Amino acid sequence: MTSRRFLQLDVFSTSAGGGNPLAVVLDAEGLDDAAMQAIARWTRLPETTFVFPATDEATSYRIRMFSPQKEVPFAGHPSVGTAHAVLELDLAQAREGVLVQDGIAGQLPLQVHGDGAGRSIAIRTPRAAVGEVVASDDPRLSEALRGWRLGTLPPALMEGGRRWWVVEVADEATLRALSPDWDAIAALAEQTQAMGVFAYARADAGAEWDLAVRAFVGLGRRFEDAASGAANAVLAAWLDHRGALPGAGGRYRVSQGREIGADAQLELFVDADGDVWSGGQVQTVIRGTLDWPGA
Repeated sequence: MTSRRFLQLDVFSTSAGGGNPLAVVLDAEGLDDAAMQAIARWTRLPETTFVFPATDEATSYRIRMFSPQKEVPFAGHPSVGTAHAVLELDLAQAREGVLVQDGIAGQLPLQVHGDGAGRSIAIRTPRAAVGEVVASDDPRLSEALRGWRLGTLPPALMEGGRRWWVVEVADEATLRALSPDWDAIAALAEQTQAMGVFAYARADAGAEWDLAVRAFVGLGRRFEDAASGAANAVLAAWLDHRGALPGAGGRYRVSQGREIGADAQLELFVDADGDVWSGGQVQTVIRGTLDWPGA
């Protein structure tokens, strides 16, 4: 039985306990698909990632990521958290402030800013596209959004590695008070093969963030996500498409997770090429080794 280095992280948080948890298994050579899925099921975290040596000199490392149910082609918080783990254990070094992750979604760069506890990492997310733009009374959404006081922009189905319905709510107080109809959200997710509804609102005056968001996942498990790097990225692409980005210079901050006891803080940037970068800080909570039978 091989001992493998193991970290448990809190992603998109400035202090432990505020963000989205992630397990990272280093030294993953020798683990087959069944073993990786079993480990991910055992950790019971939103995702578990597995790190392999790079096979291309243009990349820093290879990554596989699994939810407890299946392998995931791309997600934001596992990508950002794994980059943090690789840097912390000195498995790769950023070249001119950039790491390159190699995975199912392709070779994706990550910008690294700073060092140590205050380090911030952002990944260039896969290009997102507008799938549909619909009226708020679209019959597919009517039950899921019943009673919601909506904002100015229409709901849209965004495609970006994962599919999300992005829905603007009138104001931050309304967003934070939402009580989701999980049956309706699950029905919408299953009908349209989307993750669920990603609701957002402009921040109240004087807030330290520009947007507040809530991610209601209805496909498979029903839960509210604490911090969603990929979902925030498709929302940024939608706002850029509509000329409605908050903040300045394509940069803005997001608050997520307070309604479920978290306090995630994400940093979004849409560059001059229209690419979306999603990131934030990462905290290491557990350092140790994983001993898995038969691996």
